[in-house]
Amino acid sequence: MIISKRVIPRRTVLRGLGAAVALPMLDGMVPALTALGRTAARPVARLGIVYVPNGIVMDQWTPAMDGAAFAMPPILRPLERFRRHVTVVSGLSNKGPDDIHETGATSFLTGVPPKRTQGARLGAGVSMDQVAARETGRYTQLASLELALESGDDVGTCGGGYTCAYTNTICWRSATTPLPMETNPRAVFERLLGDAGGTDPAARLARIEQNRSLLDAVTGKLARLRHDLGPGDRRRLGEYLDAVRDIERRIQKAEAQVDEPLPDIAPPAGVPASFEEHAKLMFDLQVLAYQTDLTRVISFMVSREYSGRTYPEIGVPEAHHPTSHHQDDPDKLAKLTRVNTYHTTLLAHYLDRLQATPDGDGTLLDHLSLVYGGGLSDGNRHSSENLPILVVGGGAGRLRGGRHVRCPDPTPMSNLHVTLLDKLGVPVERFGSSTGDLDTVWSREEIPLV
Repeated sequence: MIISKRVIPRRTVLRGLGAAVALPMLDGMVPALTALGRTAARPVARLGIVYVPNGIVMDQWTPAMDGAAFAMPPILRPLERFRRHVTVVSGLSNKGPDDIHETGATSFLTGVPPKRTQGARLGAGVSMDQVAARETGRYTQLASLELALESGDDVGTCGGGYTCAYTNTICWRSATTPLPMETNPRAVFERLLGDAGGTDPAARLARIEQNRSLLDAVTGKLARLRHDLGPGDRRRLGEYLDAVRDIERRIQKAEAQVDEPLPDIAPPAGVPASFEEHAKLMFDLQVLAYQTDLTRVISFMVSREYSGRTYPEIGVPEAHHPTSHHQDDPDKLAKLTRVNTYHTTLLAHYLDRLQATPDGDGTLLDHLSLVYGGGLSDGNRHSSENLPILVVGGGAGRLRGGRHVRCPDPTPMSNLHVTLLDKLGVPVERFGSSTGDLDTVWSREEIPLV
């Protein structure tokens, strides 16, 4: 790192034509050693949630052995190259009065079963991502992001007399306030890097004609800033701007496809017709959000409970939800395993991007605590016991991976939330249905949040 007296403010942005582009963390934003009396910036801890619905084929997910010597089972094999960052956690449960999709989704981050209602009088609990966001949001422009690949506009009654609204989100600001999940990549991009006309398709297309790239507006200021940066910062800034340009190009391509024929499950305008391209684009936007430190908490639903999405691209033309009710049929189990593995393959893309993105003295993957999993284990029985859970990332030095940890069954899922909140620097004595924490799973080393 080049050491000088000059310090670039962390909230430095490049402005032009009404746009504001936040910068990634650069060495030049760290005060000189003589000013701070220390040798490096402390890593920033971040939290990510990735939710998958309708259960998992658990005998193809759960490692046979505990500890570090476990072999990756079929569904987790796409994550083999990230083994040292992955902890498989078995034995966690969210058992409630009803085992249904609504309970699985709502309890996943809250540890509280939903209130049975068919109307608008919803009830659950605050989700752990929002507990974290209340603290980390003091340091970022956005407290949190809530994203999804399927629209959350289902209404009416679903299972067991519960409103379908419980399956539209996994994030709750309060016990009665669910948070909407954004599915439109363009809206996410504009929220992160500037709004030029809202999310109306006509306004977005007009923006393309007026300003072919957000970055063209700030070329001059960027050149002057580069002149004052060290070689490492110039390289990081170049990589960051390449990522921004690539995402801008892909979003514009998606918008150009608005009038083209779409699959039966029509995505919102601006969303790529390809599920895989949509997923990867949303993952890349999450990397961008962390890279710019615009937020430190992101929750993402790959799909929603009751999802009828089909996956013909991997040889599963049948809808996901009916397939999850496999009744031990070998053909359905094989297809469900294929869907589960496809989802972890997409997760591997996300981890690749996180690992390739420098962040302080490591990478974004080193400094992220990511929970991947779902609110149901066996989708055929709607079981919320022994949930499929991964904890991925280095947690800014607070997490140890490369293990399969088997908790006493049942251990409340909320115990994991208590532990992760503590590692994020947001300690709580109790959360949801917690009975303790999982301190034995990870090292005791504590590093301040900022």
